[in-house]
Amino acid sequence: MPQAHAVAHQPPPDQLSDEFASALDAFDRHLRSERGLSPRSVRAYHADIASLLGHAQRRGRRGVGEIELADLRSWLALQQTSGRARSTIARKASAARTFTRWAERSGRATRDAAARLARPKARHSLPEVLGAGQVVSLLDGALARAQASADPVAIRDVAILELLYATGIRVSELCGLDIDDIDDGRRTIRVFGKGAKERTVPFGAPAETALHAWRGGPRTALVRPDSGPALFLGRRGRRIDQRAVRTLVHEHLAMVENAPDLGPHGLRHTAATHLLEGGADLRSVQELLGHATLATTQIYTHVSVDRLKRAYDQAHPRA
Repeated sequence: MPQAHAVAHQPPPDQLSDEFASALDAFDRHLRSERGLSPRSVRAYHADIASLLGHAQRRGRRGVGEIELADLRSWLALQQTSGRARSTIARKASAARTFTRWAERSGRATRDAAARLARPKARHSLPEVLGAGQVVSLLDGALARAQASADPVAIRDVAILELLYATGIRVSELCGLDIDDIDDGRRTIRVFGKGAKERTVPFGAPAETALHAWRGGPRTALVRPDSGPALFLGRRGRRIDQRAVRTLVHEHLAMVENAPDLGPHGLRHTAATHLLEGGADLRSVQELLGHATLATTQIYTHVSVDRLKRAYDQAHPRA
């Protein structure tokens, strides 16, 4: 095995020195309590920084304050020689910058070791999305199956699919919804996104109809003493989890002819793309999706050749 691959493996946490392990634990607490990140995001940061600290330790560093820019560059170079994707390396570099800034602010280091670290650019590919006809087939098909079976879970699935496409919310946001987060009068939902940031997202009449159908008898049929206020429940009456939502989206899309195999995030991409193609402005879509920066939303600004040609034909004096 080449040496680069041998050292690329992250050392188990118990192999870190006491000082490094203590810093990692403190960083985790900072991410949870001060930045309000989700458990999933904290785990991702933890894995990246544990790998970085293990690498620094193997290079003879005894504490966070001894980490140098060369250590960071060496660590990222190792990721590249190990075959990591550009997007993965960019994410790891971002995690390292977050950690070293925190280390300086918290007094564990006298300087930010990543202050001069170059930002590797991730190669963004356009997200795969459904066509408008495929969305209709997906939603109409799910509704037909629910009406034929009268299964509470099938009726729930229709509401989930309609809401994911209507709002473009993340699967974690959907799973976290409570009944009281729906404002029927305004036809909006209250969503808590990344960093526990709250936003209000509108939805349309089809999603309203699907939610009304689900919140009546079907949801009541699944309610158990420990169900709580969760909007969407699993068969055992507990709050639905992200894995179950991903599974149901894949299963329903498998029944749509020629549809790409997308998960809930694919419906988010689809919703954003269709909004922009329908004439929504970029900043409105940014607000709806809960993106921290406009740059993240700009990936959706790709347009079809047909739409571009229609705009040209309508607007250009010499078309």
